[in-house]
Amino acid sequence: MLKLLSILWNSFKMSVQELHNNKLRSSLSLIGISFGIFCIIGVLATVASLKKKVQTDIMALGSNTIYVDKWQYSGGPDYPWWKFVNRPLPKYNEVKFIKEKSSLAEYASYSNSVNSNLLYTNFQMNNITVNCVSEDFNKIQTVDIYAGRYLTDNEFLRGNPVTVIGYENALQLFGKPEKAVGKVVSFDGHHATIVGVIAKEGQSFVGSPFDYDHCVILSYRYFASLYNTNNTDLQPAILVKARENVPSTALVDELEGIMRQVRKLSPSQDDNFALNDINALSANTDGLFATLNIAGAVIAFLSLIVGAFGVANIMFVTVRERTSQIGLKKAIGAKKRTILTEFLLESAFLCVIGGLVGLTFVWLLATALSFVLPFAISIPPNIIFLALSICIILGVLSGIIPATIAARMNPVDAIRSK
Repeated sequence: MLKLLSILWNSFKMSVQELHNNKLRSSLSLIGISFGIFCIIGVLATVASLKKKVQTDIMALGSNTIYVDKWQYSGGPDYPWWKFVNRPLPKYNEVKFIKEKSSLAEYASYSNSVNSNLLYTNFQMNNITVNCVSEDFNKIQTVDIYAGRYLTDNEFLRGNPVTVIGYENALQLFGKPEKAVGKVVSFDGHHATIVGVIAKEGQSFVGSPFDYDHCVILSYRYFASLYNTNNTDLQPAILVKARENVPSTALVDELEGIMRQVRKLSPSQDDNFALNDINALSANTDGLFATLNIAGAVIAFLSLIVGAFGVANIMFVTVRERTSQIGLKKAIGAKKRTILTEFLLESAFLCVIGGLVGLTFVWLLATALSFVLPFAISIPPNIIFLALSICIILGVLSGIIPATIAARMNPVDAIRSK
């Protein structure tokens, strides 16, 4: 054990000495390693952070939740919008039917929205989303309250003119969000008392229909007393959350039968509704992020190959410069495996040093970009471990030929070479 630690320490000192004595040569050779690690770790960390943000935003729509809508939540140039445009809108009474007929649904809620202007005294905010929801909405969606409270069951039942508003709305209208509670705001000539302010959510990447930072939430009954919920310009949907341990695919199958029943569709008629599985949306993002990871890996691989040749060149020169030292070591009893191990470890340490430089630049860039991008870039421990593992493996592969040459030297010939 002590011998192994001694070899490790000597190899580390030799690699540092090599960098110190041949700064230009070593630095140029390690640029490839540093750049390769910078590329692969930078891409992996950015993609992992972006994936986490997107999937968090998708899950914010409701984990294990199905959206019953007229529109299919998919895009692309081949999106068949003409199949969906004439479908009927989801209705509030369909929520009650789903609750009565479904054995797999835990909660179901109706939602709808309209764009309006929000006013308080002489201040006005334009193009604000006025959302209406029914009783179970906050059991499906996560609605964190920053100040005040959420709507009560009695307020839902009676359709009281009260509202919960978004953080940014409260900030812009009142200066401090907590000051919004108890104030009366108006929209389209109607009034509502603010009972709560939603906590700041931040930008979402998935186009959520509930922009909590800029929304106004009303109970369905109050909303229905103000607007025609059958207006095709509105955006209604029904949210259905599966029971614990019930897969969303099973809920989709059950909802299809229930919706065909409530819509009175014959067996020959196609569905006139869409069942959008939030879990499926999350799974569809995996392929995109896998492609981005592969692209980053290809760029990094090319850089690492260049760096590996640079490290191999350093080791060939190092073996040549230390030929007499190798001869002396072998003359006093050093074994082939000891010489081989020393040079392989030195090569690995050189690659690790290059990798640490690359990791440092990734960390600096990630810290800077986190202040600019709408999501924080972090470097998970498993990615750091991967980077160091790549450096060690690359170092061993780069140094295997020079180390083998050193281990096979004849001690007499090596000493005479000086």
